[in-house]
Amino acid sequence: MLHWYLYVIVFVSGGAVLALEILGTRILGPFYGVSLFLWSALITVTLVALSLGYALGGRIADKGATTLRLNYILAGAGLWTLLTPLLKQPVLFLTEPFGLRFAVLVAAFLLFAPSLTLLGMVSPFAIRIRAQSLSVVGRTAGDLYAISTMGSVVAALLTGFFLIPTMGVNRLTMMIGIALLLLSAVGLLKEKEVVKNRLTAIVLLAMAAGAIYFASVSHAQKENGLVAVRQSSYAELRVVDMGGLRHLIIDGGVHTIVDANTWKSFFPYTHIVDLSQMFFSEPGRLLLIGLGGGTIVKNFSKAGWQVDVVEIDPAVVTLAKAHFGLSPSEGNVYTVDGRQFLMRHNQRYEVIVMDAFGSSSIPFHLVTEESFGLISSRLREQGVFVMNIESRGWYDPLVNSLAATLRQHFQNVVVLPAFSSEEQLGNMIFYASHHKLQLPAPLEWDYSDLDFRSSPQYYKYRAWENRFEPDIHNISILTDDLNPVDLWSEAINLEARRVLHDYFGTEALSW
Repeated sequence: MLHWYLYVIVFVSGGAVLALEILGTRILGPFYGVSLFLWSALITVTLVALSLGYALGGRIADKGATTLRLNYILAGAGLWTLLTPLLKQPVLFLTEPFGLRFAVLVAAFLLFAPSLTLLGMVSPFAIRIRAQSLSVVGRTAGDLYAISTMGSVVAALLTGFFLIPTMGVNRLTMMIGIALLLLSAVGLLKEKEVVKNRLTAIVLLAMAAGAIYFASVSHAQKENGLVAVRQSSYAELRVVDMGGLRHLIIDGGVHTIVDANTWKSFFPYTHIVDLSQMFFSEPGRLLLIGLGGGTIVKNFSKAGWQVDVVEIDPAVVTLAKAHFGLSPSEGNVYTVDGRQFLMRHNQRYEVIVMDAFGSSSIPFHLVTEESFGLISSRLREQGVFVMNIESRGWYDPLVNSLAATLRQHFQNVVVLPAFSSEEQLGNMIFYASHHKLQLPAPLEWDYSDLDFRSSPQYYKYRAWENRFEPDIHNISILTDDLNPVDLWSEAINLEARRVLHDYFGTEALSW
């Protein structure tokens, strides 16, 4: 085999390893949430599989390192990679009862360990083949590992920066499998046993051609409610119509639920956020961190408020405009990280709303003492900071610690639960200010309305009547240096995922 072709195999194999590791977050993330545990599981599986591949590859290579065997190893890795998108659903359903940490670890192992182990065998084989004609084995090993690592570097940059947002996860995964199959087929065509190996090469080429066709077909299922799927640099985004409602789903978590005809929100917490308008005699300026489908923007804009929106993901903005009726006249949208925006802009607001969190993870840098101090400095004297999170009950450790951290910069911190049961999973809306919050008039609704318990006014009333000040005695403060929100989010994420999977059923529309 020509030396350059061996180098190509090593380069492509190294690139495939990193690409699959990154793709793992998008394959598993919508089902489990992209959390610290998911990344840890994928890194663990990758390292274990590569270690096993290095050990097995070295031993098999010593017994007979031939290019024929190397090509079959590549073919095996390519075939398993092609199967990964098809195996995803049964594997995820199989592992779901195991609990979040173990389920993520087992699912990652089943889906990625076989192909990564085979790819790990490539380098020892390549070294043994190349060393047969060289006396300097150390230099050979160094050169080949350097080429493999450069392949990983290129793949990491291309996968995260360009390929996932433009090609999509399933298509890119299949293209990696196709590349490995094609590389193997070309190698087999160069082998001496012409008939046998060419027949195998033809089969591999046919499989690659079929996979290319399959990958080129759009799999959007609008008839089943899947309106749009988009891979951005930050998350997988889906727009799903179900039960007469439109949902914006980010990494498998629902961020917006509206009537697609009226844009009326069916998320109770949005009405509780709207309550902040009542603390001001006239409309002012709102800063919203986290756009979602734009429900909060619409509500404040309709009431005459001037709205600035900070959304880190441009794809979220695109979907909000295309599928949730967001109009440019309703708010000024800035595509930047929320904390960076606060650092760069000195504008002060009557209300700042932070709605940038999902069930799977909380951007830790937005919920620290340092971040809350920055937010406090961007509020007017009578301003109000509103923050929406999801928790397991009213007295979740996350609730108490966030309250204690907020109290470092705000004199008054109260929590308005969007659910009545103290042990229920649901939204908790924090209100923080430098003064005691008092409604100018009591909340009322029409008791004759048979649907009053699902009305915005009722949600506001119930949340306000159930407001409480969390216990912050001996509660740790969240800082940029020490912030365990990922650990506290695990139990919330696990329960939230079960609820979501029950809600959407087995159609896999949400992931």
